[in-house]
Amino acid sequence: MSQNSNKQDLVITRVFDIPVEWVWKGWTDPKLVPLWWGPAHYTSPRSEIDLRVGGKYLFCMQAPQEQGSHIYYNTGVYTKIVPHERLEFTQSLSDAHGNPIDPADVGMPPDFPKEVKFVIEFKALEDAQTELTITEHEWEPGQMAKFAVLGMQQSLDKFAESIGQLIV
Repeated sequence: MSQNSNKQDLVITRVFDIPVEWVWKGWTDPKLVPLWWGPAHYTSPRSEIDLRVGGKYLFCMQAPQEQGSHIYYNTGVYTKIVPHERLEFTQSLSDAHGNPIDPADVGMPPDFPKEVKFVIEFKALEDAQTELTITEHEWEPGQMAKFAVLGMQQSLDKFAESIGQLIV
């Protein structure tokens, strides 16, 4: 929990049978992000990355047809980059041009944050494995925080399968 508020940090740790260089590449190469971004059954038709401090990214995900095929965009700014070790960035819902939008304007509930600060830590392990720790800061406890964890877990499942296949 964060001090002086009821907000919480969401922390997800996963070990991949993938070398750290490829885990890093999976998060930072705009050709690879669409292979895994989004929950199960979502696709990611577009990814733009300007990988530098102050650079922006724009990720697109599309819901499956049975969920209406809605398209959602996330954007943010990289605030710290330590290759193969750490990525820090902000994330907001956005329009197709990368302009942040208020989550309420697209029907999200009040506990959906306008901006989330992410810290992604990459730790090389023995036997070409990588421990990835994702921290999403300042979520209000509630249903949207639970969905955020579930969605990221599903994205990481897709990451393991898609990026793992590239190095075999």
